[in-house]
Amino acid sequence: MSKSTVLLVEDEVLIRAILADALIDEGYEVVEAGHVLQAAAALGQNPIFDFLITDVDMPGALNGFDLAATVAKVAPSTKIIVTSGRRIAPDILSDWYFLPKPYSIDHMMELLREHTVTFGAPSKMIMAV
Repeated sequence: MSKSTVLLVEDEVLIRAILADALIDEGYEVVEAGHVLQAAAALGQNPIFDFLITDVDMPGALNGFDLAATVAKVAPSTKIIVTSGRRIAPDILSDWYFLPKPYSIDHMMELLREHTVTFGAPSKMIMAV
């Protein structure tokens, strides 16, 4: 069985490094990007990931929503998790999942494990405790 692949897009280096390490420890294959253009380059190398985890606000003209919308069109089987420290209107998430910052690594891992097969349901808000 091959490893699930994750495209992790987060401009905060420390958050990205900690989450990437946790994902690798859980057995995921991780490709990291610090902004949308780096993520686009990664998608050019491998257009299909099992998961996209993206922050919303990042440097540059494009944000995590732009990236998620593009991925949803070109790779509809990719499961999308959006994170942000600001409130996000649930109706813009479509069938994506939202995990508010700050979130725990345990919550992210739980979300990935629980929804490896069941993503695609209506939008859900996963609240950090």
